[in-house]
Amino acid sequence: MCSLPGLPISNISEEVNVESIKRIAENVRALLDETNQVREEALRLSREVIRLSANSIRASHRQDFDEALELKAQAREKVRETKELLKNKLEIYYTGYVQDAQKEYAESELTYAIIREIELPTHEELGVEAAAYLNGLAEAIGECRRHVLDVLRHGDLERAENILNIMDEVYYALITFDYPDAVTQGLRRQTDMIRGVLERTRGDVTSLFHQQKLETAIEAAMDRLENERSNRGSSESN
Repeated sequence: MCSLPGLPISNISEEVNVESIKRIAENVRALLDETNQVREEALRLSREVIRLSANSIRASHRQDFDEALELKAQAREKVRETKELLKNKLEIYYTGYVQDAQKEYAESELTYAIIREIELPTHEELGVEAAAYLNGLAEAIGECRRHVLDVLRHGDLERAENILNIMDEVYYALITFDYPDAVTQGLRRQTDMIRGVLERTRGDVTSLFHQQKLETAIEAAMDRLENERSNRGSSESN
């Protein structure tokens, strides 16, 4: 330690400085310990939200809507708990994993709404951030393609077209959000992805349409042939 010319170093001053540094360090340590504990709890809650949301989406695809509702409700409560836990720890709240959990939860809610063909909930109603909501909505389109394929396998062209129309409207809404990725958390990449999803899905729906049209034409032709045979047989017997 240096001293000013002519002024001796005081032992008392050294003791005060050492104690002051120790006290500052301990205060900072206590703060960081608390922050770390909150972070660990937020990470646990976020994992729970992601797990519950994924299971809810699977239940929606199975059309087990009661289970989907229950799982969504549990995920919603975990999202609320996380926000309450981090209300004074925004440096953690805006880390990636918290927003990812909100996105997965939003995806489960929006997938359910599209499959049920009901009004989409808003991000305020879900209690998630706007960017997480938009990315969840984009990912819901991918899940809805899976649902459309299930519907097509059952030959329900009308329902497949209804879901495809909803998917189209969502896409056209999403492409209007022309903001930097730092604002939308990579939404542009998601919209590029769902454009391909929509094109493939539209192709699948169109294929079934032509297939059903061909089958109808074949059935009509066979009915005409059968009628002609019946009429010819009746004429010959007369």
